[in-house]
Amino acid sequence: MPEKGPYEADFEKYLRHTSADKKEKTFAWATAIGLQQVDGLKPSEYLYQTAKRNIEGEISFDDVSRLINSYYKSKSLRLQNPDNRTEEADKVSSRIAQILSEPSFNFSPSYLIAVHKRLFDGIFKFAGRLRDYDITKNEWVLNGDTVMYGAAFELKSALEYDFMQEKKFRYKNLSMDEIVRHITFFVSRLWQIHAFGEGNTRTTAVFTIKYLRSLGFKADNDIFAQNSWYFRNALVRANYTNLQKGISENHIFLEKFFRNLLLDEHNKLKNRETHIDYAKYAGKFRKKLRLKLMKTSV
Repeated sequence: MPEKGPYEADFEKYLRHTSADKKEKTFAWATAIGLQQVDGLKPSEYLYQTAKRNIEGEISFDDVSRLINSYYKSKSLRLQNPDNRTEEADKVSSRIAQILSEPSFNFSPSYLIAVHKRLFDGIFKFAGRLRDYDITKNEWVLNGDTVMYGAAFELKSALEYDFMQEKKFRYKNLSMDEIVRHITFFVSRLWQIHAFGEGNTRTTAVFTIKYLRSLGFKADNDIFAQNSWYFRNALVRANYTNLQKGISENHIFLEKFFRNLLLDEHNKLKNRETHIDYAKYAGKFRKKLRLKLMKTSV
């Protein structure tokens, strides 16, 4: 995970001291910026400055978009440089913040696809399109192994099925523990489909927040902002099975995340604990594991 610069620390301090009437925009920007960590991205100092102006009411989200676009039109290095993804981080952050500040929502595959299109338009050629190829992703939390993602030939059907099943589900008369477990299961399965070539976790997170709000949850704390990398690792562990190694799908990490988000609990969300080897090295070998994880995350 990228180290924080002085302007990032300054922004976090600024957010802690914003007034209550700015809470919604504060949450939107903190979450939007925090979610860039799932892909190891860091927004620019200019983005942080522009976000402050938006929170203070000096400029609208449309103004933010125009300013960010203008900023990168004037720069010589753009997205053509694969090692410089700051433009992606800035544009996607501003778009996430805007979506989270809007009251509209529609629980459907088409809305999920539209969110991806809106977030990554002009960044990925396939923005808003279901992937037409199979994928694997080497995960440090799995020692380089991959989750089995949805097959390209059935992505549309898989999305439609999961949304249909969720629409049929009735939350009435369930305890909060049961509700959290079911939400954990739904979000886990939605992410496992991995409908898009890139940007799945950020799209899933934005969709999830909007969906939770439609169910009556505020979902306006800083859990996503502070723990987006943990969120992704938890999703990985919830969808990984390797019986030969004695490993089965484990939803406990993702459930702890949602209990903090929805029930205002304070479960410790430690990335190292999501690693498949953590149990082996617990206790006196914990330091050894920490060093191992630091090396694999470089």
